[in-house]
Amino acid sequence: MSTRALLDRARTRLAGAPREALGEVIVPRRVFGIGRSPRIVRRGEAWHLGVLLLTNEHVLATGDIVRARQEARRGFAAESQRQRAELAAAARRGGIAEGEVVHIGWTLLDPDAVDAGAASGPFALRGGVPSVRWSAAGGYMPLESYLGERVELLLNPPAGA
Repeated sequence: MSTRALLDRARTRLAGAPREALGEVIVPRRVFGIGRSPRIVRRGEAWHLGVLLLTNEHVLATGDIVRARQEARRGFAAESQRQRAELAAAARRGGIAEGEVVHIGWTLLDPDAVDAGAASGPFALRGGVPSVRWSAAGGYMPLESYLGERVELLLNPPAGA
């Protein structure tokens, strides 16, 4: 089965399942030499399936994931914590609801290129089977199995998730 057909089948199963926001970081231009705070604006929504984001038309590779929250002064043990807090505040400034998850830094994937034998992000053809690399250090898994597991988890999350 082709990569696109597998993705279409997943979309059909996911109809009515919750989606998460896709966002883009916007850095406003300076006004009279004064910089303004960046914000994250909504650019759509997608089903989050592990390393993949599935929209009605496209498939994307995940990037960073933040939960929008009001800006607050905090002490941070690490620079990375401060940067994530700034992204969370930028999402809130951009109109993302408090506590809502937003994906930024995602990249568009080409399922047709995979079927032609090329790789596209975490997608590749392995032994003639569309496959996905489920983590940076992990191996490839057949896309059909991967989507089956991820769709099932999204539709029937484990207790307490």
